[in-house]
Parts: sequence; structure tokens; C-alpha cells
Amino acid sequence: MALNDDDRLLLIQFREPATKEGAYTAIIRKYQQKLYWHIRRMVVEHEDANDVLQNTFIRVWNGLANFREDAQLYTWLYRVATNECLSFLEQQKKKSTASLDEQVETMSNKVKADPFFDPKQLEWKLQLAIQQLPEKQRIVFSLRYYDEMPYEEMSRVLETSEGALKASYHHAVKKIEDFIKNH
Repeated sequence: MALNDDDRLLLIQFREPATKEGAYTAIIRKYQQKLYWHIRRMVVEHEDANDVLQNTFIRVWNGLANFREDAQLYTWLYRVATNECLSFLEQQKKKSTASLDEQVETMSNKVKADPFFDPKQLEWKLQLAIQQLPEKQRIVFSLRYYDEMPYEEMSRVLETSEGALKASYHHAVKKIEDFIKNH
């Protein structure tokens, strides 16, 4: 899939020393909010999301000159952000001596601790249901449901087959429906 003209221009500007910082700032402005919410849905807490987002943009700064342009820029950015989230979550697991059930409960408690949490609202029930999902299903569901990412793009971000992604999404939706019905 070819780059759109705006992103192609930003990449050209990024590769020129005189315009590199301005292009980088424009990329951040363009994608920061989408990436923040993608990350936030995975790590839950605002502070953690900001840390992961900052690490993502450091990796982007260091790797953008080598971007091959064989995918959309946002696809590459989502891949970097997803990898940063997975690294962060893996570090959290290593620090924790909690069982998997305790980790799921911790993530649910983080959602409930959010000052905007209202258990009567469907959105919060959905967030609690999402936190019950296995990590891969949580990522696939978020990319498809919130970001409306096509399976083809998701396949590039997560480096897995479209069939596997469709199956993961289907299982995630079923588990979420069951959770919402029973809670």
C-alpha cells in the first residue's frame, strides 16, 4: 500500500537535516492522539500510557530514517507502539509475582480506579471485559473495534495472518459479550 502524499512529504523532510525536527514534530502532532489511545487501551493507566508513548516516539526518531515505505506510516507507527506496549507489559509481568488471575484483577482494578469510572456505563463494562481478555485478543480487539484497522493492516502491525486475527477478534467479541451479559 502506497504512502499518502502528506506522509511521503514528511518522510522526505525528516531525511533532510535542515527540516528533520519540524517533520518529526508534524508526525507527532498528526499521530500522537491515536497512538496514545491505542497504548492506553493496552496499559490502562494514563501515566504508563504517557511513558510508553514517549518511548515509542524515541524509537520512531531513531528508526524513521530507515523506514522502507512498504507500508503506511501509521501502520509502522502502530507496530512500534504495539511492540513498546508488549515490552512494557512483559516488564510488568516480570516485576510481578502475581498469578495470571491476579494480574487480570490488577488490570481490572486499574480501570475501576480511574476517576472517570462509572460502572453503570456500558463503556466501562466494556473496558472491564477487555481487561479479562488474553493479551493478543485484547490487542486485536482494540485495533479492530476502536481504531477500525482493516485486517490487512493489522496483519502488518502484528506480523500474523489475517485468518488468525479474524479468529482472535471473533473469540474476543464472544468473551466480551459473555462478560457484559453476566456482570
